[in-house]
Amino acid sequence: MDNGKARASWRGQLTLRGAIIGTIGCVIITASSAYTALKLGALPWPIVFAAVISLFFLRLLGHTSLNEANVTHTIMSAGAMVAGGLAFTLPGAWMLGLADQFGWVQIFLVALCGTVLGLICTALIHHHFIVDTELEFPTGTAAAETLLATEAGGKTGLRLFSSMGIAGLYSVLRDALGILPTLLLQLPIPGVSFGIYNSPMMLSVGFLVGLVPLAFWFGGALFANFGLIVGGSAAGLWSTATAQGIVSSLGMGLMMGSGIATVVKDILPQVGGFLRDARGEKDDGQDSRSLVSGSLRTDAGIFGLGTAAVVVLVCMGLGLSPLASVVVVALTFVATIMSAQSCGQTGIDPMEIFGLIVLLAVAAMGENVQVRLFFVAGVVAVACGLAGDVMNDFRAGHILGTDPRAQWLGQALGGIVGAVVAAAVMCALLAAYGPDAFGPGKTFVAAQASVVATMVSGIPSVPAFVIGLAAGIALYWAKLPAMMVGLGVYLPFYMSFTAFLGAIAKVVYDRATAGRRAALPQDQQAEATAEHDRAGLVVASGILGGESIVGVIIAFVSVFASLAG
Repeated sequence: MDNGKARASWRGQLTLRGAIIGTIGCVIITASSAYTALKLGALPWPIVFAAVISLFFLRLLGHTSLNEANVTHTIMSAGAMVAGGLAFTLPGAWMLGLADQFGWVQIFLVALCGTVLGLICTALIHHHFIVDTELEFPTGTAAAETLLATEAGGKTGLRLFSSMGIAGLYSVLRDALGILPTLLLQLPIPGVSFGIYNSPMMLSVGFLVGLVPLAFWFGGALFANFGLIVGGSAAGLWSTATAQGIVSSLGMGLMMGSGIATVVKDILPQVGGFLRDARGEKDDGQDSRSLVSGSLRTDAGIFGLGTAAVVVLVCMGLGLSPLASVVVVALTFVATIMSAQSCGQTGIDPMEIFGLIVLLAVAAMGENVQVRLFFVAGVVAVACGLAGDVMNDFRAGHILGTDPRAQWLGQALGGIVGAVVAAAVMCALLAAYGPDAFGPGKTFVAAQASVVATMVSGIPSVPAFVIGLAAGIALYWAKLPAMMVGLGVYLPFYMSFTAFLGAIAKVVYDRATAGRRAALPQDQQAEATAEHDRAGLVVASGILGGESIVGVIIAFVSVFASLAG
């Protein structure tokens, strides 16, 4: 392919009308996401919703392609996780009475630094996670299947929109009308949040991920909750509160160890190859691994300057020392890789966990100004959130044949817009409600930010963290999913349990038609199996989309209602 054709390829997918539609949608979804994250303590992925809306509006303007729609929804959804990264961390400072120590400028700088680092890191790791290891990225897969189903129409489209409608109605009954509870079958087990998360989306995540990965995830949850918390407390080894600190520390260590092992074993050789190729490259702009300029050598220079600029902004704009600023940027890259791996395997991006890990590392270096520690957590969480979003988008693009350069440039546009909007919405909500409205049992529960506030004082159990760190490295080197085990250890039990039920539903679904498919002639079995898998994937995608759409609409209405009031 000559250079002119390469430019036509990605420029035909990143269009002016797509950029305008995507930017308008990005403003709306970012504002909604900030409110949702604060109000509900959770943030549904808006990717499937954005994919459907992008295709709809592009078709209103005339003929379009799935690749143009895919790039447009990449722009549209980019700001959601930027907003999530801010909402999951910075309100913790308001809870500690630090609201008067920073304002819009600092919040925007946190969002901007995290966005830039997330963009740089995803450009470097794109090829490894999407092309080499081909991780599932269930939400990105769902977005691709949604676009294909919407274009195909007929039975596939009926399945998609029926499942979206049912999941959306269910979410209205739960979130808007309060008729349905958030948790089902709760049991009063000390230290364990036992129950079923009443979320069709969480069930669909388990369905998409499958039983084998979920077995490791759920195994970690059983070990942590019923082994360490229930069993250890019953045996008199420690109190329930101590056990919870051990479990959270162990979970963070497992995920950190997995991330370090990923970097050392898989990512550093990739980066080394990237740099070698950049030095020896003929600068003809034809390397497909370049997502910015078309030239690896030019990309390397851009990324170097971008990283240096973030170090300066963190130091001069957010007040950290030069050494701490360098450490924050370096560890953010590690955390972003961990985030991408988590999203690829589970569909979950525990961005605030990674922010906590880096926060604690910086605190251990002697940085003890609390508000700056919240800035650290915010930068990391935004970078991890943006990375999870763009890697899911890359996965959708890989399935559809979208040029990743068009997606990355679209993500950069949406990420910058999202940083401005998210910072503005956070300040507006603070001004409208006051800092006392944020925290457990208040108007905005901000659950993740509350955890960050309580963790500013340090790791609950350093020995458990060190054990988890070593175990995470060992498990990854043994080719076992350490990240999934760590998620099971750290996340509330009801989330792991619900995802596991979704994986069981996939097993039941597969076995329900196995006999009928096996009875078909040999030449028809492969097609029947493919149709069976496609139908399940489309329905699960519709469920993800239905709950996301309702969450965005409710949040969007609530944001403007609260600001108008």
